[in-house]
Amino acid sequence: MKRTKRSSGQPSEHTPVDLEQVRVVAITDKEERRHFQRLLRKHHYLGGLKAVGEQMYYVAVDAQGRWLALMLFSAAAKHLKHRDHWIGWTRAQRDRRLSLVVNNSRFLILPHAHTPNLGSRVLRLTLDRLSVDWQAQYGHPVVVVETFVDPDQFDGTVYSAHGWEEIGLTDGWGRCRRDFYVQHDKPKRLFVREVVKNARRSLQAEHLKPALAGVEKKAGARCYHKCADIKALTEHFKALPEYRGRVESYPVWSLVTLMLLAMLCDAPRGQKDLAKLARRLTQHQRRALGIRPNAQNFFPAPSQSTFSRLLSGLDARRLNQVLLEIQTQVRGQAPPEELIAVDGKEPRHGPGDSILTAVSVPSQFYLGSALVDTKTNEIPVARELFGELDLTERRVALDALHTQDQTARELVMEHGAHYLLTVKNNQPTLRKNIETVVPVPATGFSPSGHNADSGTDPRKEQRCSRESYAPKPPGGC
Repeated sequence: MKRTKRSSGQPSEHTPVDLEQVRVVAITDKEERRHFQRLLRKHHYLGGLKAVGEQMYYVAVDAQGRWLALMLFSAAAKHLKHRDHWIGWTRAQRDRRLSLVVNNSRFLILPHAHTPNLGSRVLRLTLDRLSVDWQAQYGHPVVVVETFVDPDQFDGTVYSAHGWEEIGLTDGWGRCRRDFYVQHDKPKRLFVREVVKNARRSLQAEHLKPALAGVEKKAGARCYHKCADIKALTEHFKALPEYRGRVESYPVWSLVTLMLLAMLCDAPRGQKDLAKLARRLTQHQRRALGIRPNAQNFFPAPSQSTFSRLLSGLDARRLNQVLLEIQTQVRGQAPPEELIAVDGKEPRHGPGDSILTAVSVPSQFYLGSALVDTKTNEIPVARELFGELDLTERRVALDALHTQDQTARELVMEHGAHYLLTVKNNQPTLRKNIETVVPVPATGFSPSGHNADSGTDPRKEQRCSRESYAPKPPGGC
């Protein structure tokens, strides 16, 4: 960005400012920013400001490049009940999307430049470019701006004239560090404005638009569970065996509880993501998890490597048993009449082992799971998993990969179950045998929603199922 030349000459108090020649430029040069702060300390009633987080410095200049006004935008206040009510978002949405809101933390017209309507022009020119500049600097736009006006000092006329909306008074707290506020008992008038059209609708939507969604991924998830609830969760996992000879800060049960919290908070559950969520926990929450304090009486957050070691040393079978016990306590027994669906899931990002899981549908009771390492496939793992489930008189559904004689035979003969196996066109003989034994229904449906009544022949479907109640699978299956 082109550097603004800071003129040492100042227009006299009687020199009028041509508003048509005024322009606003963003400054990034460190020396110019230091001069910016010096001017704030000298002329602004609040003095300078050490802005936190993302920030943009703007200077209004005349045709000769002389500074007329200063504007500083920085991170929005974390807690503003009137603003949050005005936007209409939830607490979780606010924490994930707050980067889309910025605070006009300083606005100063320099003493030599006081001219009617200069403030309104500077404000308009700045907001016209603010979102684009933020996108270029930080990789995301901003959609709402806020500012505070001291009622003992100003009327906020310049903001009202430019379409800002006054929505109430603050509670009289001010930020002095990134995450620390002090009470000053001087409530300020709160003004807000949408920078882009329908900004509030976007911020309160269930899902952000693609252009805005990046801020949620960067922000990560937060845990809102109360300490008493977290402590109660840890009791379930204290039966897990400790795989280490010496435990310093993080017992196994506290780390596993944190993994469960990640699921309850709808947070990503990779090792980096777990460490990120742990860093966002408060000291009280970490204490409730059972994390032990260090020499400074501080409850640390486990790192990515801590979770890596946990996942490699954890007793998976015992953990599975504990999870089933928790589910039984919370939800009761799984409905025995429901279908059991067995399906595998691969890692979403990159290679690695997959997980084969059995759940009941539609109630979604978890019944068990098994690891499918990269050296094998789901077929033998599924057969081992059958032995850990109570399948007597239950219906078990699997995809076409498991349409094997041995799999069907074991389900019926060894486990007393009924099976539903998918048959595709890559098994033409089997499909033909099934169609010979089981007539195609007069009406049917397809995954696309078409049925026989709409003119679609169900015989043309790419899949069909066979449900067996016989001791021996017919049709070669």
